[in-house]
Amino acid sequence: MQDRFIFTKYRTNCYHCGKDADQVIKAVPYQAQVQCGNCGATRIFIPRNEDVSKPGSFTRIGCYDLWSLVSDAECRHCHVTGPHDMAIGCNHFTVRCRNCGFTHFYKFDLEYVAQCPIE
Repeated sequence: MQDRFIFTKYRTNCYHCGKDADQVIKAVPYQAQVQCGNCGATRIFIPRNEDVSKPGSFTRIGCYDLWSLVSDAECRHCHVTGPHDMAIGCNHFTVRCRNCGFTHFYKFDLEYVAQCPIE
């Protein structure tokens, strides 16, 4: 199975440099990250759990605006390529398959300013 899961961008003001810039969003099974295309400030999220038993997603309110995004990806559970709902906040990152409901819950782990993307 490939590690590539969701790679997308969301243009907004960076929490670190304050500039309007693409925020590069990457999620793979072992990590998710949001990296500013301008300054490189990166938030790393690590997996907390995966679940298909309950509908909905974990959307804790945090110190930044909650991003509600949609990205096409191949589901790691049902293997159907289709829309996945993403909810990204300052302390969490949730990805949910619309086809089967399989949900990845990531929690905030660390933050740094550097250029070290997931390839």
